[in-house]
Amino acid sequence: MKFRNTRDGWGAGAQLLHWLIAAGIATAMLLGWIMVNLPNSPGKFQLYALHKSLGITILALVLLRIVWRWINVVPAMPGTLSPREQQLAGAGHMALYALMLLMPLSGYVLNSAANFPLNVFGVVQIPNLTPESETLAEVAGVMHLTFFWVLAAVLVAHIGAALRHHFVLHDDVLRRMLPVRRR
Repeated sequence: MKFRNTRDGWGAGAQLLHWLIAAGIATAMLLGWIMVNLPNSPGKFQLYALHKSLGITILALVLLRIVWRWINVVPAMPGTLSPREQQLAGAGHMALYALMLLMPLSGYVLNSAANFPLNVFGVVQIPNLTPESETLAEVAGVMHLTFFWVLAAVLVAHIGAALRHHFVLHDDVLRRMLPVRRR
């Protein structure tokens, strides 16, 4: 397995970032869903702290993933895809990258405008991005929730497309992103 991408497949670096980000997003979304439905308690505030730490970590990993994609070759799409399917795949990936940036950024703005501390895993204190503002916190909260639902829908489409490639089209799109490629 090569660390860098080739025209035929994703390298170990891209795969590692992909799966770390996927696990982080799944965990952050689950924590977010759970914590907003809990009554105020020390446990709820610990979940919020973990959620925020994951969000900042995901943001950093996504920025690294964007740089990695920019400095590496992007594997070619299967020749069996129509131009329309290639356009949809490109648009889907752009939407994923945009949402993976907007989701944590809207959370960061929400946290800053609400004037809550942002301490990443109890190690790094991140300064507030904005001054305290109840109005901005409300707007950022609505945006964060909206991005949650849009990201969830785009992720369902992304996972569905990967499964379609694997089980219906029988091409190697999914296998190229797996650490172990079996034919």
